[in-house]
Amino acid sequence: MHVPAPLAAAPALASLAARAVPGVEEVDVAAGTVRRLVDLGAGPVPVAVTLTDAGATATADEATAAAGPALRRLLARWFGLDDELDDVHRALGTDPVLGPLLRTRPHLRVLGHPDGFEAAVQAVLTQQVSLRAGRTLGGRLAEAYGASHPSGLRAYPTAEAVAAADPVTLQAVLRVPHSRAGAVHAIAVACADGLVLAPGAPAADVRRSLLALRGVGPWTADVVALRALGDRDAYPAGDLVLRRALGVPHARDVAAAGLAWAGRRAWAATHLWASVGYAD
Repeated sequence: MHVPAPLAAAPALASLAARAVPGVEEVDVAAGTVRRLVDLGAGPVPVAVTLTDAGATATADEATAAAGPALRRLLARWFGLDDELDDVHRALGTDPVLGPLLRTRPHLRVLGHPDGFEAAVQAVLTQQVSLRAGRTLGGRLAEAYGASHPSGLRAYPTAEAVAAADPVTLQAVLRVPHSRAGAVHAIAVACADGLVLAPGAPAADVRRSLLALRGVGPWTADVVALRALGDRDAYPAGDLVLRRALGVPHARDVAAAGLAWAGRRAWAATHLWASVGYAD
């Protein structure tokens, strides 16, 4: 299945590779491919996606391909393929900060995630550590609580599996501070109890629910809104890389800069991240 749309494939692949959980998601930047298990409504199935500047092409087995509409929706939300970039350029193209970045990468899109729970947990595990360290922690979680698959890939743990884990054992598996393991467990319990982390979920309600969990702060809630909910105004002002990209010392300065981009701040964050790259 091919979903055509102008796409800045290289920075998208760099971002995906920087965050890919070992064993769960395989990203080959040189080949332009992403391979992982996805759930199209009947449990995890393998899918391989090739990204080019002309869009995304998914290769799947017959059973997966039969779920055509669901696969197309997944690709669109995962890679932001349904967004009207002309509207973004009209709104932000003359901005003194973002205008040059949009002209450099005119087809850069806001990336989502196939699994909202995974996106939320990985946001927690990446707090105050490098992207590489966050990937390593995610790999430990997947190895302990995820499921193997005949494809050779591993399914990221479900919310139910992590919620059922003993908190002390979970901390030992992850080898993180108690507060970090507690936040992972709290998100799992919330999702197992019905919290939906997917496009269409009310962003304000989800944010309140996440911030009510011990160990979950504004940065995590904002990243979840951007990657899992598809909120195009999500803007993690506390992000250290955004500070670096803007050349400002404090989160309040990042927030102040974002006032000029209200309504489209997810694109602002995406362009700023791409401008400095994804190295640890």
